[in-house]
Amino acid sequence: MSETTAHAQSQTVHAQTHTGQQHPIRLYLFVWGLLFVLSAFSYMVDYLGVQGYLRWTLILVFMMLKAGLIVAVFMHMAWERLALVYAILLPPLLVLVFVALMVSEADYTIFTRLAFFGAGP
Repeated sequence: MSETTAHAQSQTVHAQTHTGQQHPIRLYLFVWGLLFVLSAFSYMVDYLGVQGYLRWTLILVFMMLKAGLIVAVFMHMAWERLALVYAILLPPLLVLVFVALMVSEADYTIFTRLAFFGAGP
C-alpha cells in the first residue's frame, strides 16, 4: 500500500515539475507599457530636433533598453539558467566586439594609406 502511495506522489511531483512557468499577466502588461514609453522617448528625440552624437546616442540607448526588455521578459531569459543565457547572448555580443575591432582596423588602414600615398590620384 505504501508503494502505491509513494508512486502516486512521485508522479504528482514529476507532473508538477514539467508544467512550465506561469508569469502574471501584469508583468507582461507592465513591460509592454515600458516598451511603449521607451518608443515614445525615441520618437521625441527626432521630434525635438536633437542633432549630432547626442541624437544617435539617445536612439541607440533607447533601442538597447527595448531589446533588453524584450529578451529578458518575452524570451524568458530572466528565468533561464545562466549557461543557456550565455549560449544565446554571448555569440552576438562577441560578433559586436569583432565588428568594433574591424572598424578600428579599417580606420587605421585608411589613415595609413592617406599618410603614405596621399589624398588622391
